[in-house]
Amino acid sequence: MKLIGLTGGAGSGKSTVAGMFRDLGAAIVDADEATHAVYAPGTPGFDAIVEEFGKEFVRDGQVDRARLGDLVFRDPGALERLNAIVHPLVRQWMADRTVEAAGRGAEIVIQDVPLLFENSLEGLYSSVVLVYVPPEVQLQRLVEGRGLPRARAEAIMASQMPIDEKRPRAQHIVDNSGAREETRRQVEQVWARVRSL
Repeated sequence: MKLIGLTGGAGSGKSTVAGMFRDLGAAIVDADEATHAVYAPGTPGFDAIVEEFGKEFVRDGQVDRARLGDLVFRDPGALERLNAIVHPLVRQWMADRTVEAAGRGAEIVIQDVPLLFENSLEGLYSSVVLVYVPPEVQLQRLVEGRGLPRARAEAIMASQMPIDEKRPRAQHIVDNSGAREETRRQVEQVWARVRSL
């Protein structure tokens, strides 16, 4: 089994590219899905977050991700505390899903990890695929596509390694700034290369 890392920047379209790889036969393990899973009510992660941050961060029985997100963007200490809870749980969840995929006979597992380079995780993978769009496209997609206030979109981008610094660190690059068909063509090329290695 080959383990491939997939990353990009906020608004780059990692989920779209991950879906294209899934269509080609890859097993996808998604860090965002992992985060949702480890925050779920009744889990140790949920209990630890409530204990650390208080019941005011629960709404309708769920972790209020928007409120928690606002806090950690303003308070680096709160972000460290949250990461100390969530990161080990996410790593374990992803490892468990990867083992399950291998047990089902998956030949290639792609882990979709937004902060792969920021957390120096590239050594875990046989190669890394970067979903690239220029920074101005990232900002436009976050503001117009996701409806984020410009200041919040800029803060999200500032919290990540600049996407142009990620380019030389990746073995494969999918430029997702053009038409969907062009992105798919690049994904198919990367898939062929990854399978042949």
